[in-house]
Amino acid sequence: MKKAFRGLVLTQQDKTVQAGFQDIAIEDLPEGEVLVRVDWSTLNYKDGMILNGLGRLVRQYPHVPGVDFAGEVISSDDPRYAPGDQVILTGWRVGEAHWGGYAQYARVNADWLVPMPDGLDGAHAMAIGTAGFTSMLAVMALEEQGLSPDQDGEVLVTGAAGGVGSVAVSILANLGYRVAASTGRADTHDYLRGLGATSIIDREALTDASKPLLSERWFGAIDSVGSTTLAHVLSEMKYHGVVAACGLAGGPDLPATVIPFLLRGVRLIGIDSVMCPYEKRVTAWKRLAQELPMAQLDAVTTKVGLRDILPWGEKILKGQVRGRLLIDVQDC
Repeated sequence: MKKAFRGLVLTQQDKTVQAGFQDIAIEDLPEGEVLVRVDWSTLNYKDGMILNGLGRLVRQYPHVPGVDFAGEVISSDDPRYAPGDQVILTGWRVGEAHWGGYAQYARVNADWLVPMPDGLDGAHAMAIGTAGFTSMLAVMALEEQGLSPDQDGEVLVTGAAGGVGSVAVSILANLGYRVAASTGRADTHDYLRGLGATSIIDREALTDASKPLLSERWFGAIDSVGSTTLAHVLSEMKYHGVVAACGLAGGPDLPATVIPFLLRGVRLIGIDSVMCPYEKRVTAWKRLAQELPMAQLDAVTTKVGLRDILPWGEKILKGQVRGRLLIDVQDC
């Protein structure tokens, strides 16, 4: 293999973060039991923040961003992985505290990896990415709380045009749920209906957090927005409804009261795709390989080379990226 390779490296000078492509030596990679040739990664909202130096998600520089990747094992000191194995990595603060997927090679701890499940390849795995993985964890959380497609009513998905939301709509619809998709972009209505949404809700209709209870509307919800949107959703949940919350795009504050929890028995489940147990990660990826329509996934995926990623980092922060953005890392 090559002794040096290309990657996107972040540096910081006078508290200003700069991104540029550099040659990286294999020996400069951080410690880990497994060396992976990175073939595919994605661009998530968190990646956009990191690329633009927002949120203090990265504390040490120089740094290679990219919070997930898929590729081929080149060498391994762990018996679970052998050269030639296809693997996936999501979470574990890769791309934040540990160098991530925006370089042609990565060295990581073996415990952070998941074997590529049957029926999936690297490109589709990263078209799903951390966002799709998070969506499946949210669906699994709803199921664990007793949700099933035969219940009367709709499941609400907020931020439905984004990465987490669009995959969540697709998974739920494919499982037989009636799905209400919330978005603030009129140009995505046909797109969301194509994913299987049965109705479209304007996001402005879900931002009034002044009343702790409103008319019962949803028996389940997946929220990737947070803040006033989440507070509003909680006020509209049916008796014993359940919400899986997995995003902070609207901010970390939650202007809600305990009333929905006390008077309606609403359940709020937090979804953490970072520190996720190995067994659950494997199960989620197997289900994604089996249950997510790949042709539909292809229809909502845009592919770009790593060399062209920087403008897209700004676009995702402005809400201008629809669906999934797949990064060809070897195109660097």
